[in-house]
Amino acid sequence: MSKGSPPPAPPSAAWTFLSNHTHVLVVLARDPDALLRAVAAEVGITERAVQRIVGELAESGYLQIERVGRRNHYRIVDRLPLRHPVEANTTVRDLLNLLK
Repeated sequence: MSKGSPPPAPPSAAWTFLSNHTHVLVVLARDPDALLRAVAAEVGITERAVQRIVGELAESGYLQIERVGRRNHYRIVDRLPLRHPVEANTTVRDLLNLLK
């Protein structure tokens, strides 16, 4: 690759480096008032899967849900560490700052 050339396009693979949980967090970090239907469309999973992920993130303390009128507002608790031992020295904030 010559200097200044764009990097090659990634191959269309059946896997990604980040989990759907991470994808949902990134979308909600960018738009805390997003409808879960919109989150699902952006992540490429079903709305039901997003509902499950949001429930798991909230139950684990990584996400707070506030009802505002007829909609939800999502607040990410970004001071918490990532869950896997390999990533335990990294916070959610660190991860989101890399991906925003």
